[in-house]
Amino acid sequence: MVKYVLKRILQLIPVLIAVIFLIYVLQFLAKGDPAVMRLGTDATPEELNEWRENYGLNDPLLVQFGKYLGGILLRGDLGTSYRTGQPVTDEIFSRWPVTFTLAIATNVVGFSLGLMLGIVSALKRDTWIDNLARVFGMLGSSVPTFWFALLLILLFSIQLRWLPVSGWYGPQYWVLPALTQGILSAAAYMRNVRASVLDNVKQDFVRTARAKGQRESVVVWHHIMGNAMIPIVTAIGMHFATALGGTMIIEQIFAIPGLGRFMVESINNRDFPQLRASIILTAITVTVINLLIDIAYAFIDPRIKGSFARGSNRRKKKLEQDKEAGAV
Repeated sequence: MVKYVLKRILQLIPVLIAVIFLIYVLQFLAKGDPAVMRLGTDATPEELNEWRENYGLNDPLLVQFGKYLGGILLRGDLGTSYRTGQPVTDEIFSRWPVTFTLAIATNVVGFSLGLMLGIVSALKRDTWIDNLARVFGMLGSSVPTFWFALLLILLFSIQLRWLPVSGWYGPQYWVLPALTQGILSAAAYMRNVRASVLDNVKQDFVRTARAKGQRESVVVWHHIMGNAMIPIVTAIGMHFATALGGTMIIEQIFAIPGLGRFMVESINNRDFPQLRASIILTAITVTVINLLIDIAYAFIDPRIKGSFARGSNRRKKKLEQDKEAGAV
């Protein structure tokens, strides 16, 4: 298991380097001069050139990339903001927990609702319950996030006055953003769970368990869901990554001081160091989540768990043989 985890971690390093390089290429191709955005159109060419020289923008692309990558690896330096002239690290890490908390709340709502609807829809296949759940899945995939958010604001904040409209000052401010993204993502969860349960509900081991007189709850949660969890766990990782990237719209609508809103502000200000740092931190978070999902496979899928056990037994057997050979 340790060898597998280390191998996966090493595989993430070139992925992150490729992400940083891609950001640099896109920044290089983007329209708009950060020097003009910062100093204004009244600045002289000498002032603009001096500002670019201070931030290393006159260097070739590969030189800029090498310096930036070296700063990250050697000093943990994510760059200096064009707008404030301060290191971006403090502001980035103050906003990241907000986005991460919102992503967790979104997935809790989405997974709880999607799991329930998916199981019921699969077990009641071709009934009115199944049809209703499938309509929900279709609507959830079609409704725009911003439009659904405005509907919830009109209902719960303006008419009923139950929840605050915007901000991030306590748990009551989390409800509307989490419901907005969570209910829509529940539609995708529902389809994934329904498909996974349907793949297992008519298998021989399920019929055998029912023939032995097992309770229906045991059949569903132990036999069916135990084998359906692999694609469901994969869906959890995918939806969590989507929630991290999709918070831009939610944070803009609800005025949440998170990483997504920070990215939008960085794009508008052509503050590329802030944008790069935000994307890198998001990419690291997503890759770590994917790593945890891969590790979870070993505890869910008995075939993967068995492969680790067989590998460990083979190593033990080889060590014993080497010891015996050395003794002879």
